[in-house]
Amino acid sequence: MPVIDERIKEWATERQAEYIDAVNLYGSNQKAAVALGVGRRAVDKSINCAKAAAARAGYAPEFDMTRTVPDGYKVKGVSTYYNAQGKPSGQWVKSAVDHERQQELMRAAFEAMAEELPRVEAIPGPDHANADLCNVYTLTDCHVGMLAWHREGGADWDMKIAERTLVGCFAHMVKSSPPAAVGFVNQLGDFLHSDGMLPVTPTSGNILDQDGRFSKIVGGAIRILRCVVDMALAKHGRVVVLLAEGNHDMASSIWLRHMFKALYENEPRIHVIDSELPYYTYQHGETMLAFHHGHLRKPDDLPLLFAAQFPKVWGGTVKRYAHVGHRHHVEEKEYAGMTVVQHSTLAARDAYAARGGWFSERQVRAMTYHSAHGLVAVNVVTPEMLEAA
Repeated sequence: MPVIDERIKEWATERQAEYIDAVNLYGSNQKAAVALGVGRRAVDKSINCAKAAAARAGYAPEFDMTRTVPDGYKVKGVSTYYNAQGKPSGQWVKSAVDHERQQELMRAAFEAMAEELPRVEAIPGPDHANADLCNVYTLTDCHVGMLAWHREGGADWDMKIAERTLVGCFAHMVKSSPPAAVGFVNQLGDFLHSDGMLPVTPTSGNILDQDGRFSKIVGGAIRILRCVVDMALAKHGRVVVLLAEGNHDMASSIWLRHMFKALYENEPRIHVIDSELPYYTYQHGETMLAFHHGHLRKPDDLPLLFAAQFPKVWGGTVKRYAHVGHRHHVEEKEYAGMTVVQHSTLAARDAYAARGGWFSERQVRAMTYHSAHGLVAVNVVTPEMLEAA
């Protein structure tokens, strides 16, 4: 009879499963450790981790837990009823979403989905461009799919308004910016208002005002981003695309990244930044451009964080700028070694922002950076400029 239940291997890593097999073969953890040439503690720890993973899924037979929950969930609590003979006669299993595991499953699904996408064919680039310049076009906190009412927040916002405003303002930024060799599409997070079938925030579960089904929102988001990337591609010889994680679209930023990376796989002039961490950099000559949505670290923390996280980029540059969103208003502050630029949003205020008394000027900015001299130009676009055109 095996020392360890073979079924535990369903939740074990490859290495943990190897330890379980060795224990069952040699009869004890100590003998298995000697046979494998590892310490006893390594075997004990690995097997305990595998048992803990199985228990989170509802399988711990030594405690009469044998009813498991689906992958992507974890057991929240188990109530077992025993008869007069001390045998289990009934059991209630409470489950909850395992957010970490669900993100792993979604990431795998998104990668598989991206493999099936039809690829965009390469197109010729522009004839003339300034090799020293990089235009950074920032769209942050766009909240595509949000529903806002002018009688609460001062302006309306829905899917149609969002698409018209975002595409129109981006076109204005591209048109008014110099012919730089590099165009940086800086989608800085919270592009989608919600992150799944339910209109709630991913972490806190706050109820959101949403314009329609999630499928409709996804379709609109992809359409907008395809349009802005294509506009940048028509103007610039090289286009860098950042689809950053925000607190409203933590999972959606993953499928957007994988989708657009696959979509433009055959276009050598496009580079989609592929990072699992929500801190991003791009080096333009001696100018460092850093990006973070702003939901995890405050602006004051960013210079030291980026210096520690990206020491080679920091050490190879003399001009450094960090771009953040999240707080929906404009702010700029110079720190030792780096300037942090806080960007505003084009989205109207929803009921939550209006009732909280938060105000901000709706705008986007195209910022032009020189490879040696840093920031050299800024173009501001507001929704009112579209109406006046």
